[in-house]
Amino acid sequence: MNIETFDQSWFKNSKTLRGGDSKYSKGVTGGGVTIIGGSKLFHGAPLIALKAASRIVSMVYFASPEEDREIAEKIKTSLLNFIWVPYNDVDKYVAKSEAALVGPGMMRSHISEHGFVCDSEGQETRRLSVGLFKECPEQRWVVDGGTLQIINVNELPLGAVVSPNKKEFSMLFGEEMKDDLGERAEQVCRLANQYSLVILTKDEVSIVSDGIRTVRILGGNEGLVKGCTGDLIAGIIVGFLAKDDGLFAAAAASYLTKKAAEKLAVNRGFMFNADDLVDVVPEIYGEVVSSY
Repeated sequence: MNIETFDQSWFKNSKTLRGGDSKYSKGVTGGGVTIIGGSKLFHGAPLIALKAASRIVSMVYFASPEEDREIAEKIKTSLLNFIWVPYNDVDKYVAKSEAALVGPGMMRSHISEHGFVCDSEGQETRRLSVGLFKECPEQRWVVDGGTLQIINVNELPLGAVVSPNKKEFSMLFGEEMKDDLGERAEQVCRLANQYSLVILTKDEVSIVSDGIRTVRILGGNEGLVKGCTGDLIAGIIVGFLAKDDGLFAAAAASYLTKKAAEKLAVNRGFMFNADDLVDVVPEIYGEVVSSY
């Protein structure tokens, strides 16, 4: 099969990069996205996604449980372009957004000695996620984290972007992710075509496919194994998805994150985390913007 390689030249045709007619809107979508995530145990994941998306779009509507509101409000001392909204109103914000992300930090199911377990909190994640998909099936969705672990693949909206880790891949598709790069590319392309999804895998060589085109993203380093890196990627994806197609959004998010990791490693080795990455990604993007 033909596997393309993503590089900086791909940004030239990005609608996000072109922005509007004014030179002041270059590199900004001018739109809004909604992020739904968080739980009483996992606060950091959706906030990393929030910070990442807010660097790309003009406004982020951030929906989380009530107990996360205080944390979100504290962030406003340094990050102003988001609005916290309660779960019971989130469908209204999803409907008026240009793209939406659901799942980071949400309570999930787990595997025990008795097999697959979906407890009451996992059921709440499922209820909210499936309800939003039914309410807003035409939305541009990014589905990640907890939602990927409690949903049937056939319940995902057509065209949704998913970026599962190996465990989530197995739970979602019912088969193990292939270790061989060529076999993995064929597997991801087949599943993306079968379920009308955009699938991104995250590894030393990342693979993304929409079932028609399959792309590899090279680079990065061992520092990317830190917690919340996947949430950072999901936040970047939803930011680009507001204007660009899912294949580009996923590939661009992976590329920018890998390049940010490489830049951090020059001075820090691998002593960096997702908080560091979210601050360096805009620098990498700025270098891309200035070249066009």
